[in-house]
Amino acid sequence: MKKFIKCAVIRMIKTMCQTAIGIIGASTLISEVDWITCASAVGMAGILSILTSIVGGLPEVDYDLDEEDEDYE
Repeated sequence: MKKFIKCAVIRMIKTMCQTAIGIIGASTLISEVDWITCASAVGMAGILSILTSIVGGLPEVDYDLDEEDEDYE
């Protein structure tokens, strides 16, 4: 579970950064960036990233039992 959370948070941060770069890059000048819209889109991207990770899983996480979970077999 710890690995899933760590990977999901890393993926969320990357997604949020990519969204911010896209929105900021679409403006001609840094002073023309609508920061409220940018923050809103970045937040929504983070939420959607976490939800997608929960529903679809993460390819970098092995969902087989860990060594700690083998006691339950």
